[in-house]
Amino acid sequence: MAQFTVNPDRFDPYKQFKFGVKWDSRYVAGVAKVSGLRRTTEVVTHREGGDPSNVRKSPGQTTYEPIVLERGRTHDTEFEKWANKVWNLGGGQGGEVSLADFRKDIIIDLFNEAGQNVMSFKVYRCWPSEYIALGELDANDTCVALESLTLQHEGWERDYDVAEPKEPVFTEPKK
Repeated sequence: MAQFTVNPDRFDPYKQFKFGVKWDSRYVAGVAKVSGLRRTTEVVTHREGGDPSNVRKSPGQTTYEPIVLERGRTHDTEFEKWANKVWNLGGGQGGEVSLADFRKDIIIDLFNEAGQNVMSFKVYRCWPSEYIALGELDANDTCVALESLTLQHEGWERDYDVAEPKEPVFTEPKK
């Protein structure tokens, strides 16, 4: 069976280095790393009183792991503005939390090597539970300064309206 229905000659899975994170209908600048989308469903065990040797299993409550976004530190303030909606130290009494709009839905897009959107995931009712404004500094290291945002959320699903695109074919220019 072909792994790619529109591009049957493609054998390689999609790479992980081309992606974008979108909220408020626009891509957030410079996101370099997104933790995995993970959900876990609790296993509920039970048995019947007259059957002591068999344990039955059924699905219980499902939980979703937080998502961590990481990027190089710039003057873009999107991470900080969103984190400040959850807790703003200088907001004054009653203004520390923006209850009306601290939650956002986000979209994580995956692109193929040609930059075509091949897959999207919608993540619902996210809010920042941790914001690192400036990661560890080390004078003996040559890495970029980092900031990160940890998002709690209430679940994600794949957007099946994003279909596999027809991939372009490279042709040699005529001489």
